[in-house]
Amino acid sequence: MAAYTIRKMTVDDAGLVGEQREKMFQAVNKPQDALDAMREPFLKWVAPKLVDGSYLGWAVEHEGKAIGGAGLIVLDWPPHYLHPTDARRGYLLNVYVDGDHRGQGLARKLVEASYEGARELGIHYLVLHASELGRPVYERMGWKDTNEMSLMLVEED
Repeated sequence: MAAYTIRKMTVDDAGLVGEQREKMFQAVNKPQDALDAMREPFLKWVAPKLVDGSYLGWAVEHEGKAIGGAGLIVLDWPPHYLHPTDARRGYLLNVYVDGDHRGQGLARKLVEASYEGARELGIHYLVLHASELGRPVYERMGWKDTNEMSLMLVEED
């Protein structure tokens, strides 16, 4: 396996997070016009969260270039029967690896880095929304399906 390194992201990586998020959605065929509309609001959202620590991110690099990443946000959540003493959940998101580097266990390494980040914060319960592309990776790592549903109350412009 070629030399890869994983590093924690900083506020200087906000653009990288946004770029990889967009590539992640492109990989599962989301409409480009919706991704274009998401770009600027996402950057405004993520930069301060990288500063205050409510968004933790990791980049995987190959030959000095970021070729993947993952993020973890802390959700304020009421104590729950699955985590009765912690009023927080970790939400894993923005897991992405460039196509030329897939199949080498890099997504797994990024997810494992997020586990360490969650443990450092004392978070014991994680959730995510898996694409069909990512689902097998998570299932092999022990993630389970839940009964979550969603509803859009107001259509975005």
